[in-house]
Amino acid sequence: MPSAITPRHEKYLLLTLSGIQFSHVLDFMIMMPLGPVLMSAFGIGTHEFGLLVASYSFSAALSAFLSATFVDRFERKRLLLIVFALFGLATLACGLAPGYAALFIARGLAGAFGGVMGALVQTIVGDVIPFSRRARASGVVSAAFSVSTVAGVPLSLWLANYFQWRAPFIFIAVLVLVFIFIGMRILPELDHHISTEKQKHPFSAMFAVLSDMNHLRALFFSGLIIFSGFMVIPYITIYAVGNVGITQQEIPYIYLIGGVATLVTARRIGHHADLRGKVKIYRMVAIAALLPFLAVTHIGMVSLWLWLICTTLFFVLVSGRMIPAMAIITSAVQPKLRGTFMSLNATTQAFSMGLATTLAGFIITQDSTGRIIGYATVGYVAIATNILAIWFVARILMFDRAGSTPDTQTPR
Repeated sequence: MPSAITPRHEKYLLLTLSGIQFSHVLDFMIMMPLGPVLMSAFGIGTHEFGLLVASYSFSAALSAFLSATFVDRFERKRLLLIVFALFGLATLACGLAPGYAALFIARGLAGAFGGVMGALVQTIVGDVIPFSRRARASGVVSAAFSVSTVAGVPLSLWLANYFQWRAPFIFIAVLVLVFIFIGMRILPELDHHISTEKQKHPFSAMFAVLSDMNHLRALFFSGLIIFSGFMVIPYITIYAVGNVGITQQEIPYIYLIGGVATLVTARRIGHHADLRGKVKIYRMVAIAALLPFLAVTHIGMVSLWLWLICTTLFFVLVSGRMIPAMAIITSAVQPKLRGTFMSLNATTQAFSMGLATTLAGFIITQDSTGRIIGYATVGYVAIATNILAIWFVARILMFDRAGSTPDTQTPR
């Protein structure tokens, strides 16, 4: 078990992890608002754009799966910073890509390193932060999503509008370099999980994780949440321009206002989850998310302010589900297997993202006027998956950092 850290150091640690996660999230998120620009630049349709987004997710799924064979054999800090540096190089390659095929490959490379990195960030939170504060800590790290929508995405879109679509990726590569230097100073060395016993084969830890039904339940739950969100998320911008009547110049407002709202609500959701119960708060937020799921995928041509209300509720509630959910998922495994488990969780989430994005890309089509058809069907699939996750969450048993069960909850 890692030694206790001071509240001040814990704060700096979480902010550093948030910065690393910010770079990762922004790299993934920027593809979606750039959708109309990239479709015009490369002369592609919704199917090809969906595959471009999915290439990142499927690559991340594969790399996270492979990392599960070795992630618990290495010290956390060193591994995270090495993978983060490789992620930065891959993102730079995205900005320098000469065409669609090259960008497709570069996105795959970025996903390969991003899949490992995202799992490591959540693993470190689970290793260092006690169960009693873990949801709040997850809320701080999850705020990277909010900050990326408030500042990162609008700034990146501004760079894309005033320069070209390559500029945001170069900007992210610079951010990676900055946070590498910060991480070298702030992140603690974490090697308590490394076993002194020699394992028989590289898949032994993976088999240990996958042989536990509670782990499998947590992974299935994780996949349900991600699948429901990413049936809808990648195509919001394209739908806004084609069906709602929002201009490309107005798109940053969606992310700016939605990000500000989630920045405020993320920590409150985490606080209430620690105080009132992680499963209870997850269910409350997920049930409330049914309304924006329905509104965003069914609304027609409306004013900008009404569309912003719908998308802001979507950002707050759909992303807000992940705060108590990640605390539940992270707590579903014993500490010595957490790195392997979180790598497999990253595999599950990334595969679910790619599957949802690809499936939605084949459900929806674009007519000759640019309108999106079939988005309502995508919304129904997302709602059904979200309802399944709400029912399934009570089947997951949680453990604290010491390995004991902090709640009386039992799987059922």
